[in-house]
Amino acid sequence: MLNPKNLLVAFLLLTCCAGAGAKSRQPAMAGGFYPAEPDRLRTMVNGYIEGATVPKINGRVLAVIAPHAGYVYSGSVAGHAYSILRNRKIRRVIVISPCHVDAFAGAAVYDGDEYLTPLGVIRVDRAFGEALVKRNTRLALSSRGHETRTAEGRGEHALEVQLPFLQQALGDFKLVPIIMGESSYSTCRALGRALARTIQDQETVIVASSDLSHFHPYDEATRLDSYLLGALRDYDYFSLHRNLEARVWEACGGGPIVATMIACEQLGACQARVLAKANSGDVITGDRKSVVGYAAAAFVQSDEASSQAREYQLESQEKTRLLQIARQSAEAAVKGASFPIQSHGMVPLSEPRGAFVTLTIRGQLRGCIGYTSPIQPLGDTVRTAAMHAALHDNRFSPVSREELPLLDYEVSVLSPVRLVKDPALVRVGRDGLVIRRGEHEGLLLPQVASERGWDRETFLRQTCVKAGLPPNAWQDPETDIFGFTALVFGEKTLSTNTTKGHE
Repeated sequence: MLNPKNLLVAFLLLTCCAGAGAKSRQPAMAGGFYPAEPDRLRTMVNGYIEGATVPKINGRVLAVIAPHAGYVYSGSVAGHAYSILRNRKIRRVIVISPCHVDAFAGAAVYDGDEYLTPLGVIRVDRAFGEALVKRNTRLALSSRGHETRTAEGRGEHALEVQLPFLQQALGDFKLVPIIMGESSYSTCRALGRALARTIQDQETVIVASSDLSHFHPYDEATRLDSYLLGALRDYDYFSLHRNLEARVWEACGGGPIVATMIACEQLGACQARVLAKANSGDVITGDRKSVVGYAAAAFVQSDEASSQAREYQLESQEKTRLLQIARQSAEAAVKGASFPIQSHGMVPLSEPRGAFVTLTIRGQLRGCIGYTSPIQPLGDTVRTAAMHAALHDNRFSPVSREELPLLDYEVSVLSPVRLVKDPALVRVGRDGLVIRRGEHEGLLLPQVASERGWDRETFLRQTCVKAGLPPNAWQDPETDIFGFTALVFGEKTLSTNTTKGHE
């Protein structure tokens, strides 16, 4: 049990060290999430950092993701993130956390002078914070979230628990503490882009504070976390945010993760390296019925073109099986039966992937529905898309039983979705587009442009129209253009060059 005398001594030391008249954020979790005694805390944190086995990274580390649970649960995973930072020349750290004690619009950049931990005082970089909030009205200098307490007196932990790790890994540095009151895409984008424009040196690093899935059985948690980490490796924050928003995936710090990915992308990173992953079931022996997931990751500066979507390939038998699933699912749906997916020993069908299913009769579109984001395993995605294309494409009446023998099936399997920094890099016939501005979003598959003979600008303009935006919205700096490729194959040819008119 914590000795009150030791805790009192620690806080007295903090008070003496704090600047006179300074606005200081006091520790809220010392003695709870982590030890309050400085020596014990220092020993624990150093053990986690020194015990981590991490790959050698020669490039500039722009950011890390670290979990924020109690140290006995997630400390060993967090140690991997901070091991990467140790011995690097870093003079400023931006820590972005979610808010567990309040909900408010935008993000709050702490308006105080220092954060305190049992290991000492951390100075806040007020000048950087003031410059940052001038970039976007969604950001504000505020104590909200930072000093907010619940009715039970609990303070925010997600930012605080990162600080002893930083103190031990880096020594002296200035802190920019940011708490997000909500995680809408608009706020993530505003914060990420503002950070990228404000960071002007090579000695600043971002820390995104987040745990992963919460309170699922061990195997389900492992699966959910693997899906999210897959999107992280693919640098597909479009799908990551969408699936978090739809509650298909889970990360309590999803907003900080997406904002960090956007900032790092603007600063030259387009790759994420997962350093460690685990869940509370790996730590607490025998407790695997309801676990919480953790991961550590690093974003490294890279010269790779971030707008280039990764090519995706399938074997012939895998394509054949997906087309069979599409036909059998659509026919079952029209007949009012069910068609469950069975395991067929094909790994790609079990991996999460976005896909569309297109139905035609004598070359004329009869239905087309799909999913841009990898919501579920590819086989399930094709099954669901085929059923909806047959019955729920609101441009057409439901497919009848009499039409079933006439249908031709085509499947489009999508690559990860990546930001297009330069519209001149869009290649007609290869790339599909998603255009997003605010709440408006539109998608066109690669086949549409090539079949209709559009040039690049027409393709961009028509995708804007699909999003309900003015045709020239793609030129607006507030519009995001995302690109992807699609592996397209049909029953007749099983060719990736199959193109039919649909959207």
